[in-house]
Amino acid sequence: MQRLSGLDASFLYLETPSQPMHVCSIMELDTSTMPGGYTFDRLRDALSLRLKAMPQFREKLANSPLNLDHPVWVDDEHFDVDRHLHRIGSPPPGGRSELSEICGHIASLPLDRARPLWEMWVIEGVAGTDCHGDGRVAVMTKVHHAGVDGVTGANLISQLCATEADAPAPEAVAGVGGGSGWQIAAGGLVRFASRPLQLANVLPQTVASVVATVRKTIEGQAMARPFAAPRTAFNARITGRRNIAYAQLDLEDVKKVKNHFGVKVNDVVMALVSGVLRQYLADRDALPDAPLVASVPVSVHGKTDRPGRNQVSAMFSSLHTDIADPVERMKAIAEANSVAKQHSSAIGASLLQDWSQFAAPAVFGIAMRLYASSRLTESAPVHNLVVSNVPGPQVPLYLLGCEVKAMYPLGPIFHGSGLNITVMSLSGTLDVGLISCPELLPDLWGMADDFAVAMEELLTAAG
Repeated sequence: MQRLSGLDASFLYLETPSQPMHVCSIMELDTSTMPGGYTFDRLRDALSLRLKAMPQFREKLANSPLNLDHPVWVDDEHFDVDRHLHRIGSPPPGGRSELSEICGHIASLPLDRARPLWEMWVIEGVAGTDCHGDGRVAVMTKVHHAGVDGVTGANLISQLCATEADAPAPEAVAGVGGGSGWQIAAGGLVRFASRPLQLANVLPQTVASVVATVRKTIEGQAMARPFAAPRTAFNARITGRRNIAYAQLDLEDVKKVKNHFGVKVNDVVMALVSGVLRQYLADRDALPDAPLVASVPVSVHGKTDRPGRNQVSAMFSSLHTDIADPVERMKAIAEANSVAKQHSSAIGASLLQDWSQFAAPAVFGIAMRLYASSRLTESAPVHNLVVSNVPGPQVPLYLLGCEVKAMYPLGPIFHGSGLNITVMSLSGTLDVGLISCPELLPDLWGMADDFAVAMEELLTAAG
């Protein structure tokens, strides 16, 4: 068995019926490259072979009533791929509206904790093609955040894929094994008993981080503050329903802007998000005077020795939506990102992971219910939205023999922060995934379509 870290487990504790904590992706596949031609049965057989080399997909949660620590992962002795792989047809004409409606419904459904926490939905009839001949299908994946962050999720998808359509399946890999109730409880007791020592180690780093934050605030070099974001339509209590939209940009366009203005790819991405949100809110006469604040996940893979599948911290960055000129806005965002990164580094890569070790399900559950039911979700949002940039492979990918034409990533949304925009660079494209709650943002496609407009605006400025 393998015990969840506190950060991994926190995504279990944060989950409610209206706030499922899984991450998703929508892949558009060209089935014409599949050896032997596409059939669902052939795809399922190829997936079954590849999962033998990916034990994470065959592991489920286990716990004990006497366990004083976090749950564990164990092998599912009754694993059945048919309980996770589903087939559905898109209604005609199979365009983006039909596909996004299906995917929004799938995203709203919680994962079954009695089984490995993932699903894959094969959606046939996309764009009106005959998927038993040459054509396209879409595949939507769902994996619980307790098992993946942005980087590990991208890595898992890469493991499912290959760089050649007819690549053989890798060798089988053993899982983590099993664990009885008393073993889970005994291991939890040992870890619980060690918490005072862990706390003693965490406190000095916490004090140092507080001192560093105070110093940077005095110097004017601190990141944007949480709970200081202005209220927007998507900063409210969410429901369990989800709506989805997406966009695809040319990565070379992003690099052209980056090189011309001497900024980073992530600065351009944030500038695109800022331009889209500014236009969206201005069109509805709802643009706040204060700049929007984004929570940006920061990967700490390789920077700590902490266990766990989520190796992530976060920083708060101003989107400077108060600046009208797109170039000046991007330069201000680049400066804000630089300050936020330096501040985040001063806090320490492992601080979030260390404190989350002390997370208790009851405490998380009560805190989340109190926050969701209070007016703080609207009057004092922690941040306006989550913006995540996940680097992907820059080579052609084939999922189970089908060429991947697009991969739109979708993260979770939260009470008080009902919009998530995640982008992934993939083989020359920048794929943008947007997910929200239709009660808050019913016209999400309007926002998605503005990414092309914001990109053209920056390209024009770059000459």
